[in-house]
Amino acid sequence: QEGLVEHGGGLVHAGGSLNVSCAASESILYLHAKAWFRQAPGKEREFVASISGTGDITHYSDSVKGRFTISRDNAERMVYLQMRSLKPEDTAVYYCAGTGRRVLASSRVNDYEYWGQGTQVTVSP
Repeated sequence: QEGLVEHGGGLVHAGGSLNVSCAASESILYLHAKAWFRQAPGKEREFVASISGTGDITHYSDSVKGRFTISRDNAERMVYLQMRSLKPEDTAVYYCAGTGRRVLASSRVNDYEYWGQGTQVTVSP
């Protein structure tokens, strides 16, 4: 379903930092788990990070652990992804996702019913 909008993608040099954010439509009453996925050309969508409704549980893929930080601000209906020490292999379209169901920080695509349109993140060598 529609209802999420990402912002903050762009071009950054390897080793740099970039922040992306995702805003939920006012038509969505509440989202429990939220997550970030990414998809590079010719590859399937892969899990990046997820966060539980209250923010007490987070999960990260091994490839981004220690470099990326997911956070949320429920009052502002926002979820964020802080990306540090970026690598060229991080280049992808980044999608935010959310679910109104009581799913705790799932890493599975099919557990999320709300999706953003994606924002391009490009990391140059």
